[in-house]
Amino acid sequence: MAEKKKTTTSRASSVKLLAARERAVTIREKTRGHSDGFMNFIREQGVVGLAVGLAVGTAAGDTVKKLVQAFIDPIVQLIVGTQEGLQMASFTLNIAGRKGEFMWGGFVSSLITLIAVALVVYAIVHMLKLDKIDKKKES
Repeated sequence: MAEKKKTTTSRASSVKLLAARERAVTIREKTRGHSDGFMNFIREQGVVGLAVGLAVGTAAGDTVKKLVQAFIDPIVQLIVGTQEGLQMASFTLNIAGRKGEFMWGGFVSSLITLIAVALVVYAIVHMLKLDKIDKKKES
């Protein structure tokens, strides 16, 4: 009787072990499917190109910002007439004893930087004929 119980216990252990192995194989297959799907997503959606573009765009944006600060802001300062710089240009309104200070210089400086970045990106895309590449893919 003790031997029969031992055989039943070992069979139950074997069944549990097989079930655990099957679950492990199923999990491995599901995980493989997800990783394959992720790699396909990266390839098809151009995520690497997006990352490279973001890095280059950040560097180009910083370069254009420095260009604006070095060359365009001084010209605007001559026109505006502030010695503190365009960032600090402001005007104050007094209405019914209340003061309101409008810091318009920072906004104008950001607007100039935005326009300069857009122009530089347009010039680079146009000079390198990058706008033609996407049109060829669509055809």
